[in-house]
Amino acid sequence: MSTADDTSGSQPMSHREILVVLAGLLTGMFLVALSQTSITTALPTIAGELGGVDLVAWIVTAYLLAATAATPLFGRISDVYGRDRIFKLALIIFLAGSVLAALAPTMVWLIAARAVQGVGGGGAMVLTMTIIGDILSPRERGRYQGYLGAVFGVAAVSGPLVGGVLVDQLDWRWVFWMNVPLGAAALVVTSKVLHLPSRRVQQRIDYLGALLLVVGVSALLLGAAWGGNQYAWGSPVIITLGVTGVVLSALFVLRQRTTEHPIIPLRLFTSRTFSLAASGAFVVGALMFTAMVFLPVFLQLVTGATATEAGLLMGPLMAGLILASVVSGRLITRTGRYKRYPIAGTALSGLAFALLATMDVDTTRLQAGVFMALLGIGLGMVMQNLILVAQNDAPAADLGIVTATVNFTRTLGGSIGTAVFGAVMAAGLTARLRRTLPEGTDVDPAAVQGTPQAILSMETEVRDAVVEAFSGSVSTVFVASVPLAVIAFVLMWLIPEHPLRETAHIGSARTDLPGSGVAGAAVPPETRRSSWRRPRLPRNASDRRNRR
Repeated sequence: MSTADDTSGSQPMSHREILVVLAGLLTGMFLVALSQTSITTALPTIAGELGGVDLVAWIVTAYLLAATAATPLFGRISDVYGRDRIFKLALIIFLAGSVLAALAPTMVWLIAARAVQGVGGGGAMVLTMTIIGDILSPRERGRYQGYLGAVFGVAAVSGPLVGGVLVDQLDWRWVFWMNVPLGAAALVVTSKVLHLPSRRVQQRIDYLGALLLVVGVSALLLGAAWGGNQYAWGSPVIITLGVTGVVLSALFVLRQRTTEHPIIPLRLFTSRTFSLAASGAFVVGALMFTAMVFLPVFLQLVTGATATEAGLLMGPLMAGLILASVVSGRLITRTGRYKRYPIAGTALSGLAFALLATMDVDTTRLQAGVFMALLGIGLGMVMQNLILVAQNDAPAADLGIVTATVNFTRTLGGSIGTAVFGAVMAAGLTARLRRTLPEGTDVDPAAVQGTPQAILSMETEVRDAVVEAFSGSVSTVFVASVPLAVIAFVLMWLIPEHPLRETAHIGSARTDLPGSGVAGAAVPPETRRSSWRRPRLPRNASDRRNRR
């Protein structure tokens, strides 16, 4: 049995105070997101200086494994010990990993430092979303959620550019050193303005469950990442990883059923809303990661764009994502209705993938940009809104783990989806090369994948055949994504629509919302204590007048 002493007494936050807090939180989120995208352009230089070319992929993999495994742990720990101190701890861990990475004398050191970075980055990312769920009611959160989409969009577009400039003008180590001033600024701002109610919860952390979760998920992700690349899918290594991951995951579920203090309480899945939101996040994560991974492949290997140009050409997708996130968020705040946007978003995403599947060597960059913009608009109406749906359904005591679990399933879906679709593309590429290459010509698919220069240096007939094979194999990936979008569409239809809670878990300023009373009116303490109860949504003007 756990008890909590919530020494709230906190005063409602004004709009200006919320913006200041968001500035600190989003600065931390931005540097974490930027670190994931800026490293890509530095990888060849790092391999040249530190050696160990065969270990380069681990620079990315180590971060991904650590961040994915750490997400639910930070969510549960923050529910027990409080958000602000754990958020600051996550930032400090991330900064420590950044400094260690910048000082790395060997490749193994750098990989270990990236794992430390991943632990802090995964924690900082999920706690940013959780704290936003604390200080803003679901009804007013749409007003601010566009900032979240903007952070990811700017980081995705600017990351490769920033990384390239730093590598060319300074040194690859500055890709990590740049995190220090940004992280310090986030720490200073949040330390000054982020003062959430202290929590003293008499509850233990399930460390055995945490170990089972971390090792089980790591085994599954490694098997998905290595399968069809470093090792054949039927190899002993992949089979061992798969069996280990499944067995440990099953033991984790069993542990959560029997322990008094679970990491992920299974009772959460008795909520239809939470179960559908988490399932939808898994599928949408696979769609999002598929687009982010395979669109640059098409742009570079089929249209001949450089890595920097490919990053810029992804702009329409990010612009659509940001625009849809902002507009849908504000409409949700105005109307209190959210279900229509994920439904429309998944439908539009399915249409966009179907259009992307039609691209070939004759597709212009303008056409590709239009298709990507449609996909961005579709994803923008879904991604942040799934977090909103889950948080609206969550009591204050479970807000951290609910937010973390939805993020965890999205990342897990993205990792597994990317691995599976990568295998689909590789198989299609090999088959197409056999059919299209001139007789007597032999091209190793692994040797040209990801290296446009190698393709451009080929003889014209061979180059055309290779480009055609890449175009067809990437199109196959997009065709295979359409059924996933249909599944996501069905899941969105099944999510029940409840009135959005108009009180925050922590006192917040009221806004000019329909039915919310006078602007700027504080939420009474007695209302905050029962803020998990769903208020009746006013449906017309007379309802709103009566409520006033």
